[in-house]
Amino acid sequence: MQYFVVMIDYGRRGREAIVDPEITRREVISRVASGEYKNISFIHEIAGFAVEDITADILAEAARPEIPTGTNLQASRFDHARDLRKHESV
Repeated sequence: MQYFVVMIDYGRRGREAIVDPEITRREVISRVASGEYKNISFIHEIAGFAVEDITADILAEAARPEIPTGTNLQASRFDHARDLRKHESV
């Protein structure tokens, strides 16, 4: 049997361990990426009698791609569309 333990730290209010044997690795990643799990202390994968700390792996997989700041994405899209029109065959 394999399951995951997600320990969430609420500061002064304490900690909570979320343990659900039905949840998959993919679901843990999606919950971390969506922000449902915040302030994570650790994530352990328990398989049989082995326990593995997979916090860094899960956080890396759940990392959102960074959108560069200071760029105008709409202007870039308009420029691209203009370039495509410029090279259309008449």
